[in-house]
Amino acid sequence: MRLTPDQEAFVRRAVESGRFDRAEAAVEEALSLWEERERKRAEFLATLGDAKASLVRGEGRVITQQSMRDLAEEVKERGRARIASEPSSMQSSERPAEASSKRSSASR
Repeated sequence: MRLTPDQEAFVRRAVESGRFDRAEAAVEEALSLWEERERKRAEFLATLGDAKASLVRGEGRVITQQSMRDLAEEVKERGRARIASEPSSMQSSERPAEASSKRSSASR
């Protein structure tokens, strides 16, 4: 296997700059990065295959502008319901700013 002249110059500059101690180390690094990229690519393709199979089974949602608006509204409603169901530690008639001003007035 031979590197192109540009690749050889690139490796030579990396060695001369001290990034690598020898040309072989630069090539080993390049292969390691390539292997990692290929592993991630394989994982992505497997996930994509799972997603496609899920759609074939009728699972999932079709994404359109309307379905995104509907989903946003659904999330808002769930948030409102959760907030409404949480016990409030503050009386609704007295907000923090009001309580603070009452304390300030009382201490004068």
